[in-house]
Amino acid sequence: MNILLIGNGGREHAFAWKMAQSPLCTQLYIASGNAGTAEVGSNVSLNVLDFEQVSEFIRQKDIDFVVVGPEQPLVEGIADYLKEVSKKDEKLKNLAILAPSAAGAKLEGSKDFAKAFMKRNGVQTAASETFTAATYQEGINKIEQFGYPIVLKADGLAAGKGVVIVESRSEAEQTLKAMLLEKQFGAASEKVVLEQFLKGIEVSFFVLTDGKDFVLLPEAKDYKRIGEGDTGLNTGGMGAVSPVPFVNEILKEKIMQKIIKPTLDGLKNEQIDFCGFIFFGLMIQEGEPYLLEYNTRMGDPETEVVLPRIESDLVELLYAAAQGKLKDKTLKISDKYATTVMLVSGGYPQEYAVGKPIKGLDKLATDFKTDLIPFQAGTKTDEKGDLVTAGGRVLALTAKGDSLEDALQKSLKAAQIVEFEGKYFRADIGRDLLK
Repeated sequence: MNILLIGNGGREHAFAWKMAQSPLCTQLYIASGNAGTAEVGSNVSLNVLDFEQVSEFIRQKDIDFVVVGPEQPLVEGIADYLKEVSKKDEKLKNLAILAPSAAGAKLEGSKDFAKAFMKRNGVQTAASETFTAATYQEGINKIEQFGYPIVLKADGLAAGKGVVIVESRSEAEQTLKAMLLEKQFGAASEKVVLEQFLKGIEVSFFVLTDGKDFVLLPEAKDYKRIGEGDTGLNTGGMGAVSPVPFVNEILKEKIMQKIIKPTLDGLKNEQIDFCGFIFFGLMIQEGEPYLLEYNTRMGDPETEVVLPRIESDLVELLYAAAQGKLKDKTLKISDKYATTVMLVSGGYPQEYAVGKPIKGLDKLATDFKTDLIPFQAGTKTDEKGDLVTAGGRVLALTAKGDSLEDALQKSLKAAQIVEFEGKYFRADIGRDLLK
């Protein structure tokens, strides 16, 4: 079949790499992709938020299956648009789409909606309350009730930067004012969620659902802060590991009963059309799982450690979900560990330079054979055909090993081999799990 994959990050390179291995995949197009996806498929220059342009491309290239990677097109309703178009267009009548409806994507697109959904459906989560500019003073008055630290979340999409943890009343007041009154995140912070701070250890769970049935994917743990020891600014993710050693069967069952099952039941009961991935961002506090947030797509860089552990045909699985036929589908999962270390541009997540030549990828293939996959994120080829940096997060160096230590050593060794000006990475990814 002809497949269109939407997105351009490390997550999409991992998807493209895995999908290209499937005998079901005839032609793989990636919009807009990066230098890595170009090695396993055909990059196409499309404005993925111009749904008319996307549907025209689908028509021209006889696309059978569309898979959507990033959140923005999901929240803006790409699935609803393509489903409507396919009803009216004979050429698109058999188009399969793996993406939740805009109503489903609201679980990620609105923190306020997500928290209300959790409360309505008995999903175990932290106490919270939502405020607007009109109720700003009420928010200020409520701060003390939550204690410190306190979490402030911009309601809408803010490129991973809309969650702030503050330690004092003055800091909380300042942050709430910046978000609500000074529109720090634009429309994304027209509402702000005040949330109780939970102390524990984070883990990410993922399901693929067709709206009726679901498959549980391997779990992962990612590392969001820029600095070692989880310090400094939040980023889109500095590394990840899978499996997660502290996730045992008892904890998994609690997560299933208190988080995943009530969520899927809630979607059915509220008749929210959902076909795709749900990412559960969890905090484990004293052995109990609490849901911090939903994402309605796979995480990045978690995808880069989850997909390499899946031994089943990914296209077959995703297509079954898109057709509502996930029932009885099972996954074959490798028992090997996968770890990824992100190489980022100097200055990220704030200002950084691009266009820096990347060297050493050819040596990775020689030194590691199939034990290491360099997933490209912020990369492109310049006019001379050389690989250069094109973003803040540049490469996800994913290694497989028989133990966590083994995989981590490979990822870190690879991180030292690859070179570009201003390169930075965290050398402590996964170290907390080895203690």
